[in-house]
Amino acid sequence: MTTSVKAKAVSPNRSSNRKAAPAPRSSPTRVRRGLKRSGRSGQRTGIAGAEPFFPSRPQAVFSGRNLSASGPVPTWKRALDVFCVLASLPVTLPLMAVVGLWIKCASQGPALFRQERIGRNGKRFSLYKFRSMHRNADTKRHQNHFQKLVTTDSPMVKLDLLCDSRVIPGGCFLRAAGLDELPQLFNVLRGEMSLVGPRPCLPEEYRFFSGRQRDRFEALPGLTGIWQVIGKNVSTFSEMNAMDALYVRRSSPALDIAIMIRTPFALLRQMHMAFKQQRASQAEKRSERSGEASLSGLSTQRLG
Repeated sequence: MTTSVKAKAVSPNRSSNRKAAPAPRSSPTRVRRGLKRSGRSGQRTGIAGAEPFFPSRPQAVFSGRNLSASGPVPTWKRALDVFCVLASLPVTLPLMAVVGLWIKCASQGPALFRQERIGRNGKRFSLYKFRSMHRNADTKRHQNHFQKLVTTDSPMVKLDLLCDSRVIPGGCFLRAAGLDELPQLFNVLRGEMSLVGPRPCLPEEYRFFSGRQRDRFEALPGLTGIWQVIGKNVSTFSEMNAMDALYVRRSSPALDIAIMIRTPFALLRQMHMAFKQQRASQAEKRSERSGEASLSGLSTQRLG
C-alpha cells in the first residue's frame, strides 16, 4: 500500500506553522505498469527481459542469499560501463567543469566531496559527488526523513523536491538534472560502481534493509536503475527494493541499455516536478509576504 507524503518546506527564519508546497503524490498505477509481463507470456515488456515485478507480496522476490557468495561482475557489464564512460568523456568533462565553476561561484567551499556508501557485497567505498548543499549542512534532517519514509512505507520523495533550505542556489536544478552525480563516472571507471544498478545507500541507512532485502547488494551500485526510471519519488521503500531485486535477478546487456535509454526521460520528469515544487514554494512566499504587509499596514492605521 502506498500513501502520500506530507512534508513541509523548511526555512531557517520561518514559523513552523507555515504551509509547505504540496509534495508529489504517489502514483502506484504508473509504478506497477512500469515493468509489464515478460515476453514469455506473449505480451510486450516495459523494459526488455523483465518479468512482472510486483507480486502480491513485494518481498517474495528476495531470496536472502549470503552476500559473500555472489560471483564476479559479468564481463559484459564491465565492458559496457567502460565503453560508455570513455565515449561520453568529451561531453561530460566540459559539463563537469561548468558545474564545478557554478558551485564555486554560488557558495563557499569545495565543489566536490566524498561520501562513504555501501557497495557490492556490503563493501564500503568513497562515492564522489558535486556539492549541492551549503557547507556544514545538518545531515540529521535527512536521516530522520529517510527513517520516517521507511517506517511508514511512504513514497520515497527526496528532500530537494520539497524545497530543502539546505540546498545552494541552483542546487535543486543540479540534483533534479542528475548533474551532481556526474563525478560518479570515476567510481564506475574504478570498478566501484556501474552505470546501471541499485543506488548505493549510506552506512546509517544499511540497517533499515532486512536480510532478504540485502540481496540488492549482490549487484554493483549504479548511477541509474529500474527504480530511478520507473518509481523514483513515487514508490515506497519496499517497492524500491522489489525493483532492485528484480534487476539483480534479471540483469542483462539488453536490460542495462534499455534503462540507460529511459534515464533522460526520467530526469526530464524529475526536473519538471522540481520546477513545479519551486514555483509553488515561491508563490507561497509571495502570499506570506503580502499577508505580513497587510497586517503591518493595519497595525499602523490603528496606532495612528
